[in-house]
Amino acid sequence: MTQANTSTPLIIDVRSPGEFSMGHVRGAINIPLDRFAEAIPQHVPDKATAVILCCASGGRSGMACNFMQQLGYQQVSNGGSAGAVSMQFGLPIDRL
Repeated sequence: MTQANTSTPLIIDVRSPGEFSMGHVRGAINIPLDRFAEAIPQHVPDKATAVILCCASGGRSGMACNFMQQLGYQQVSNGGSAGAVSMQFGLPIDRL
């Protein structure tokens, strides 16, 4: 997935808070998968918002992606690992 970065979509990291604090894509918000269902409508009320989901390897973000698509979100994709998303958008990894 390589493209010119003209605008960065909303990046949501679905890992646990502990995993997120060890390193996450700059600007990403953390919505752990176990809280995703109740939190996503509050954090992303507009179903046309472009969203990239990530986790450690792409498994949890894939589940979150499917869930959002079932809810009617139109521009959501599984970016795989946080490292892959970092490279794709040229964003650094931050640690808390």
